[in-house]
Amino acid sequence: MAPAEYLQRFVELLSTKRSAHTVRAYRADLAPLLSPLESIDQLTSIEVKKWLRDHGQEPKTRSRKLSALRAFTGFLHEYYGIENSACEAIEAPYRRKSLPKALPEAEALSLLDMPRAGRFPLRDQAVLEVLYGCGIRAAELVGINLDAIDFRNGTIKVFGKGSKERVVFFGKTCEFALKEYIAGERVAAETGQPLFTNRQGKRLSTRSVQNIVHSVLVYSGSPYAATPHTFRHSFATHMLDHGADLKSVQQLLGHESLVTTQIYTHVSIERLRDAIDQAHPKSNQS
Repeated sequence: MAPAEYLQRFVELLSTKRSAHTVRAYRADLAPLLSPLESIDQLTSIEVKKWLRDHGQEPKTRSRKLSALRAFTGFLHEYYGIENSACEAIEAPYRRKSLPKALPEAEALSLLDMPRAGRFPLRDQAVLEVLYGCGIRAAELVGINLDAIDFRNGTIKVFGKGSKERVVFFGKTCEFALKEYIAGERVAAETGQPLFTNRQGKRLSTRSVQNIVHSVLVYSGSPYAATPHTFRHSFATHMLDHGADLKSVQQLLGHESLVTTQIYTHVSIERLRDAIDQAHPKSNQS
């Protein structure tokens, strides 16, 4: 069987486990390497290095392509018993992972406390309260339905990556904002029971949530750049700053691995270091 046929079977299997976007990306990455080959035996380290030289010069791109190739060679071994070590001796370039950007706590609270402008001030306030109060993603926020909210227990059921359900918690200020919005401003939906709707009664889009955050920053004159995800980063960072344990934050964020959540400990350490540099009388003495 030609390498291109193996690739086709690989992406067919992948489509049962991963998103359509991921499947397209794997196919696009691997096709230039595998399509010209007549036999899988021709998949050598020399061919891989040439492929990376021609298509993977940036560290991020190189890492992604190597990851796709390793998944493919793992597939060959598991399903066809084919051993291929073409990429084993090739290391992915080291990329320093940038720390997530979080708003200073005072700035986050200031943005939440300021009066809202615009056509739907109650909705926009509720959006910000849920983003910061629950630490959820924009896609999770727009996916919330009315029956997912439990006001008695202060919880919301959300669906994260891979449609995995989890429960997040909200406090009194978030509860007040949600009840005000639902009672006073929510447009009845055309279909279903989405919590956040636009003026046509359609489910709010993630782009609309981005626009709401942008408008709030512009109106406030904030010097900080922020997106909906910034409020998620801020939620995690401020929770750790106030003594929350890492495992709890992991569960609230919906991270599968604790390693993903640990990056926020570095953010908190950086903030402590900045506080020392700015406030301690000996910090700037040589």
